Amino acid sequence: MHDKYKKRFRAAAADDRLRRQIAREAARRLIDSFEVPRDDPAPLDRLQAASEQDYYAAKRKAAAVLGHRIRPGDLPSDDEVRDQFVALQKERAATEDDEGEGEEESPPEPEGDLPVPALSETIDRFAVYRLRLAPLEGVKQDPATHPEGDALYHSLQVFHLAREARPYHEEFLLAALLHDVGKAMGTRDHAAAAVDSLRGAVTDRTLWLIARHMDLHPNVHKKLGAKQRREIEESEYADDLRLLRECDDAGRVPGAVVESMEQALDYIKGLEGEEYLED
Repeated sequence: MHDKYKKRFRAAAADDRLRRQIAREAARRLIDSFEVPRDDPAPLDRLQAASEQDYYAAKRKAAAVLGHRIRPGDLPSDDEVRDQFVALQKERAATEDDEGEGEEESPPEPEGDLPVPALSETIDRFAVYRLRLAPLEGVKQDPATHPEGDALYHSLQVFHLAREARPYHEEFLLAALLHDVGKAMGTRDHAAAAVDSLRGAVTDRTLWLIARHMDLHPNVHKKLGAKQRREIEESEYADDLRLLRECDDAGRVPGAVVESMEQALDYIKGLEGEEYLED
């Protein structure tokens, strides 16, 4: 039977520019709700502690304020809102405080399709890692392939195994710890999403490993073309990728004892001071 109301209430898909506008307006609402002074840095602890409901409510209200009615699945991700939050707070702090000259103006919208500055350009890289990792605790996975539980627990298991195999290889350890951060971003290609969210905060080697970490999975590898397989085999990072695949497959044990997120990050941070790594 034809539904005469279907077309009327159908919500349009959001393009990149609209998603960016909604994310920016949602970030403004979070800044207001957190009552962040304009000269203070972005409160990363508050961003991490905010619930999915907090972000969702801010995004829905932002879309309504901007006059758009879109599908929930087309709303910007929480990470996009966090990026805008940090960018907005940086802009607020840089704006001269003209007291007594009327109402404070809102920061201007990004012009055209210029990208928002990456988090890695505005805050410490380890803060970026925390922001990307923390949401994984809420990502529940298919128990048939991931009986261990949520994506953060899986990532910590993979890191633990990677640390046992290559305890002083920072680039490899970061790839192991961060390989699945894209799973919290609501996109089909979680590897590509992870790369986009970490660009500038990790090395090209780590990005390559994260981008390719699914390529050696049997279900994916058999679909690769000859050129893609050759690129992997000829890469100087091929051995790293094979080991990462082994750790990824093995890091799925229910009840396994692993480091906490902070312990894992502290360990990696501690490698910065190891003098022998400079040889």
